[in-house]
Amino acid sequence: MPTAKQSSRSKKSIIIASAHEPVDPWSEGVDFLRQLDPKWEAIIDEVGPCRLQPRPDRFGTLVRAIIGQQISSKAAASIDRRVREVAGEPHSPAAILQAGEATLRACGLSGVKARYVLNLAQAVHDGAVPLEEVHTWDDEAIIAALTSIKGVGPWTAEMFLIFALGRPDILSVGDLGIRVGLKDFYGLDEMPTPKECRELTEKWRPYRTVAMWYLWEGIDNPKKS
Repeated sequence: MPTAKQSSRSKKSIIIASAHEPVDPWSEGVDFLRQLDPKWEAIIDEVGPCRLQPRPDRFGTLVRAIIGQQISSKAAASIDRRVREVAGEPHSPAAILQAGEATLRACGLSGVKARYVLNLAQAVHDGAVPLEEVHTWDDEAIIAALTSIKGVGPWTAEMFLIFALGRPDILSVGDLGIRVGLKDFYGLDEMPTPKECRELTEKWRPYRTVAMWYLWEGIDNPKKS
């Protein structure tokens, strides 16, 4: 039979062990959606835990978002791979600037997108947008700073908030996948407008990022019949 001192040590060990268990940063959001609507419960059971993890490469996240504008994810990944082959990995503003427009276009970027990537690289290199500090800013301030760079629109800024910073309540009404996902979720006859997207997702606050991730997963990895 353990002594009182041994029992105390055992309890302390359990507490210490619990403190080192990994914490799921999205569990509250997932539970919130489950309780909100039976549709979410079915989707979450099908997809599994939210696997969204913030990317440490903040500049690279923005570069990839610009590359991925209005093209397939497969094409974007191929172009991004070629850019990294010539400019190094991870993406860096100095290396991108040194590569220049002609090299970026040879990697598959259009002239417009190449200039957008260079605009971004210059702004970060000059310190106009301090990416290592923006995590202390609110969402609106970050979007305002990023969209001041020519070529970085709201969608790109929102992808940064989600995939680089892991902000929990981002809704991208300009994302085609989200509009398709909302159409399917609510059984709509037509794609919702941006205004309708906001109205339809208002009750998903403050975890719209989690909802978006599950909608994307439903499109990228549809349920097999």
